[in-house]
Amino acid sequence: MTVLDQSAASRGKLRGVADIVDRASMLVQTVAQPSLAQLLLRVAIAVPFWKSGILKWDGFLQLSDTAVTLFSDEFMLHLPGGPYPFPAPTLMAFLSGCGEITFPVLLVLGFGTRFAALGLLFMTVIVELTVPDGWPIHITWAA
Repeated sequence: MTVLDQSAASRGKLRGVADIVDRASMLVQTVAQPSLAQLLLRVAIAVPFWKSGILKWDGFLQLSDTAVTLFSDEFMLHLPGGPYPFPAPTLMAFLSGCGEITFPVLLVLGFGTRFAALGLLFMTVIVELTVPDGWPIHITWAA
């Protein structure tokens, strides 16, 4: 086998690998449409907030006792010179529960997504101030 034959054989193998890579790339582009990827990302961020929001309610606009107790006795704002208790814990529990139900629904359905995302970002900041050790998870929510 001459050097030219070896070179031609190498190019043939590389062309075969390039064809496989091109087919795989086309498959990924077909499956991973931007709209599908965006929907999956919206669902991924909505799920933890929705789950947390569902736990705060005992019925339609009926806060659970646990939610009020958490904001009254357990949750604290970790600010400089603190931690400080939440002001108006019942109101904070109510607003948190409303936001954790409304914003994820809006986000997943695609209605007012910027408004919903901003609301969830604001809630993420409050959660970070409440649970400062959870920053690895909170930063992914914010991103």
